[in-house]
Amino acid sequence: MAPEFRRGSTVYAKDGRSYRVDDVEGGIVYCSTPDGAETEFPEAALVSEAAWALRSDGRRDLLYARLKQARAYLAPAGKLDREAAAQMLAKLDRLSPGILDFIAFTAAERVTTENGDQAMLPQLSIAKCRGVFDGATPEVRATLVAGILGAPPEALVGAGRLGDNLMRAMLEKGMKAHEEAFESFLDRPRQ
Repeated sequence: MAPEFRRGSTVYAKDGRSYRVDDVEGGIVYCSTPDGAETEFPEAALVSEAAWALRSDGRRDLLYARLKQARAYLAPAGKLDREAAAQMLAKLDRLSPGILDFIAFTAAERVTTENGDQAMLPQLSIAKCRGVFDGATPEVRATLVAGILGAPPEALVGAGRLGDNLMRAMLEKGMKAHEEAFESFLDRPRQ
């Protein structure tokens, strides 16, 4: 058995999918997927977990640079008032702690998927996604929030100037589709 491919260890294919090593024989690595399906690869087609981590560090840094340059992070939808957008974001953060982290992470997942980097999704850092989100203008951040909540950006920004009840109602309506994802997100460690 090749030393980097030990029985029970995790290996990665070139497309980023992970497998558990069941056995190695004659240059062939017999693996199982997380859902139990069995497959096999030549040793040269796989990399060990340690090698994958080294390889993906550079890709991960590139991932955040690509996020900053994505269309979603560069241009707001329509013309939004900067001060009103900032006020809405502050109100949203006050009404639902953790919501902006969730929005930043979800927006990063969407852009990463659109860019064809699905293999990098498990390695997204909440803190770095939030850093990219916070680096955008208030109008862009408001557009990202509106997109995830399924609300028109102008209406959401306008609600930020009104009472808490309207903003809370818009938030609850928009988060219905994301309830389970938000609950599991809140349980994740911030990395």
